[in-house]
Parts: sequence; C-alpha cells; structure tokens
Amino acid sequence: MTKSAVLLISDLHLSADAPQTVQLFQRFLAERAPQAEALFILGDLFDAWIGDDNNAEPWPAVRHQLASLTATGTAVFVQHGNRDFLLGDDFCRHTGVQLLAEEAVIDLCGTPTLLMHGDTLCTDDLAYQQARLFLRNPTFINDFLSKSLAERAAIAVEYRQRSGEATSLLASDIMDVNQAAVMAAMRRHGVTRLIHGHTHRQGQHNFELDGQAATRIVLGEWHPDRGMALEVTADNIQTLLLH
Repeated sequence: MTKSAVLLISDLHLSADAPQTVQLFQRFLAERAPQAEALFILGDLFDAWIGDDNNAEPWPAVRHQLASLTATGTAVFVQHGNRDFLLGDDFCRHTGVQLLAEEAVIDLCGTPTLLMHGDTLCTDDLAYQQARLFLRNPTFINDFLSKSLAERAAIAVEYRQRSGEATSLLASDIMDVNQAAVMAAMRRHGVTRLIHGHTHRQGQHNFELDGQAATRIVLGEWHPDRGMALEVTADNIQTLLLH
C-alpha cells in the first residue's frame, strides 16, 4: 500500500460483546491504517454508541488508538451510522477524528466521490425511515443523553432487539437501496461515483446516469474473524481482506 492510498471502511458494529472484532480493528489501526493518507469510516463503527461520556471498556482503548493514529498524520473521518449517530464533539476532541456530513463529496484520488452511510437510500423501508426521523430529533437526543449511562444502555439494547425483529420480517429487496434514491443523491451532488455501507451487500454496481457511466460501491461489514477495507489510489481500487 502506497503512502497516497485512502482507506474506506464501514459497519464494524464494534461492541464489548464482540471482542474479536474490536481486536481486529485495533490491529488494523496499528498495522495498516498508519500507512494511509486518510481513513474514512462510513458509519456504524460502533454497534450502539450511547454517548461520548461512556468510558466502559473497550472504548477508552479504542479512543486512545484512534488518537495515536491521527497523531501520526493519517487523517481520520467518520460519518454517523444508524447505530452511532450520537458520536459527538467530545469523541472528536479525544481522538482527533473529523465528523463528515451524512452526504459528503470528497476528491478521492482525483475523482469526485459521494460518501454516505447508506441508510437514507433505503427509502422503501418506510418503518425504518420513520424511526430514523424520530431518533434523530433533537428533543429525543437531548432527553436520551440526560439519562444515566445505565438507562441509556438498557434503551439501546431494547431498540436493537426491536429493530432486529423488524428487519427479519422485511423482504430482502426492501432492505437494499432504492435505485431512484441513489440516482437522485448523485444528481444532487453532480457525481458519478458513490461509496456507502449499511446494507452489508458488498459489491460494485455500474449503471448509466444521465448518459454517463456511474458506479456505486458498497462496503462490506466486519465479523470477528474478518474485516473489509476498500483501498483507493490514483490508478487502482481494490478490496483488502483483513484477518
């Protein structure tokens, strides 16, 4: 990997209940990420982030390692996912990472590229989109963060169980992105390349957008025994399998 490479990852869903995934991410931060110019984390770094004041293990160690990475000169950018949209300013101060807007266009090795977590593209999942509006409401967020960490943790567990039950009842095509929403987002930003996560459907999709060749790249999720990173350079895009 060259020093000019950019790495993109998403959907790690780090949790104290999955220590092997946490360790895999820590190895990635120590061994591969320092060689990159920048690292983009496109949402759901954590399975449930209940507030920047949560100092339960292993989060202090993860924050420390992210801070060590940014101190070496590798820029780290994070987008909110549906599981960790409460990542805030304190997390950024402690780690040196920078938060991206939910739709962010960057110059990715010479190509304007739209980066998204991807959940807003799943417009056919009406129940999820309604829940998303409720959870992102500042009133709900302020009320949630005013509760104790124990209360917040219990609420997060309950929500995860409920959302998991709902997801299992939906048809697979509903859980994927809506192509019209994809094209609308790309038109809004005037790009022909989109990279996102969320759907756990790793792959590359080529299509035509207003007479131009366009590409949508979906990042893969992480597991205890393997992870996935997209490595982009000026002349190459490749998938890195991490063990």
